[in-house]
Amino acid sequence: MLKVVADPNRLRILLLLEAEELSVAELQEILGMGQSTISTHLSQLKQVELVEDRRTGKSNLYRGSSSVQAGGSPLDEILAKAKNEIAEASADQAAMRRVLRKRQDKTRAFFDSVAGRLGKDYVPGKSWKSVAEALLLLMPPLVVADLGAGEGSSALLLSRRAVRVIAVDSSARMIEVGREQARRHGVKNIDYRLGDMEEVPIGDAEVDLVFFSQSLHHALHPERALAEAARILVAGGRVVILDLVKHRFEEARELYADEWLGFSEAELELMLQNAGFDHVEAAVVDKEPDSPQFQTLLVVGEKKK
Repeated sequence: MLKVVADPNRLRILLLLEAEELSVAELQEILGMGQSTISTHLSQLKQVELVEDRRTGKSNLYRGSSSVQAGGSPLDEILAKAKNEIAEASADQAAMRRVLRKRQDKTRAFFDSVAGRLGKDYVPGKSWKSVAEALLLLMPPLVVADLGAGEGSSALLLSRRAVRVIAVDSSARMIEVGREQARRHGVKNIDYRLGDMEEVPIGDAEVDLVFFSQSLHHALHPERALAEAARILVAGGRVVILDLVKHRFEEARELYADEWLGFSEAELELMLQNAGFDHVEAAVVDKEPDSPQFQTLLVVGEKKK
């Protein structure tokens, strides 16, 4: 292992992968190295179990192994020194942030392109039945945050009984369409805000309910989005998630700009518990009859008091 990490370029790769999952193409862009060189470095790091990978669409995403991320080992000390001693390390981190912004821009570009016609086109898991199941859990009057609000169809429904709805989306065009729809329907208690689910433009303990309707699978880091949900909720506030059950329809990544192919009940329950929620409940509330037979998962949790 020490022989493998003696190479400064492999240390640069480890410094990147301890923070984020990246593809070979993204590592190429960040490091300015050829594909074969990076693949060779990754192969050597995998052999000594410092790097793990998972298949996503047509490529693999690489990340530091659990031993790298846990810290507290001699390797942790080596990486800490490498941050200071390798001249390119700081520039690598800045380049990685640019690459991640490009990933988010790709998702935003998709939603900008379909804004104004999203309800007319097919969206997997976006069923009225599943939305109704979630609405049954609401107890007005509430201040609600709709994260990944899109054109605002859920926000419009919620606004009928809520004190106020804060609708957040990362697509400027979606926000424009949402505001226009609210104006056209004479709805004045929806506050549309441009922002990311992982950095929500809402203050601490400002809302009673956080609602994710088929949006969490677009987050680069779903666990960070759920941590943000916990931050903006009052103690005892609730989170409601409607999302796809984990599936294998890889085309969804290109067709709908999906970052994740749904979630299992266990995954969402664990993420919510780690974010500070308890009384977590999960259930499959809808299954589409046509192929690929998407299923909708409803999960609720309560922020610990």
